[in-house]
Amino acid sequence: MATKKYTVTLPEELAEAIRAEVGPGAFSRYVTHAIERQREQDRLGEAVEWWEKEYGEITEEELAEAQAEQREIERQHAELARARRVAAGEPVESAPEHEQHGAAV
Repeated sequence: MATKKYTVTLPEELAEAIRAEVGPGAFSRYVTHAIERQREQDRLGEAVEWWEKEYGEITEEELAEAQAEQREIERQHAELARARRVAAGEPVESAPEHEQHGAAV
């Protein structure tokens, strides 16, 4: 991707904190990444607006169901990753207490 230099104005404290964390050579990459993430969020917001206009507002029940499904998928992925580490002979940490008993966080 071609690049071009732009001038932007940022709060000094924010810019200096980021530069201190990532180093001067990675500052532009960090800002680019942040802008890309914001554009993704904007597109997702537009998609939700379209969906709700087309099908009605998303209910609290639907949202809770989707969050529960996401937690289950994450749990399954964590299990698979742990099984792979065990199979590879790598050390594995025991699951946090809330995961051992299936409790939601």
